[in-house]
Amino acid sequence: MILISACLAGASCKYNGRSNNISEIETLKHDLIQVCPEQLGNLPTPRPPAEIQNGTGKDVIDMKTAIITKQGSDVTKQFLTGAQRVLELARTHNITFAIFQERSPSCGVRYCYDGSFSGKLVRGQGITTAMLTQNGFTVFSDEEFTAALKLNNLINY
Repeated sequence: MILISACLAGASCKYNGRSNNISEIETLKHDLIQVCPEQLGNLPTPRPPAEIQNGTGKDVIDMKTAIITKQGSDVTKQFLTGAQRVLELARTHNITFAIFQERSPSCGVRYCYDGSFSGKLVRGQGITTAMLTQNGFTVFSDEEFTAALKLNNLINY
């Protein structure tokens, strides 16, 4: 089983109500579990953009920083709830690995936004990715999609 950001599988669940659909996902023969941590944390779609303030997902888990919307609302609790629910799904379904949307405050794998809402990136994971990796799960970004499938013998090209 593969855990995947629902927006990558075509679900319109991004903060702006759109998706980040990767058409190759439809060709996968492996079972997929689609998740949107923000929706699992009871945030609406669409929703105001949110960013981790001066830190990474690990810092949020360690309660060293917060996730704040562009309008100034603290949505840390909802992001933590969503991340915990994704972790529970990963454990329940014996996930092989996950493929998540890069740069997201939930799903970022190598980078997330810096909290200034200026488009500047910092090296570090989003909160859900950090929680999964702390618990032994492997997470690839959407930018590593083909490599992840080749590495796990799910495609031959």
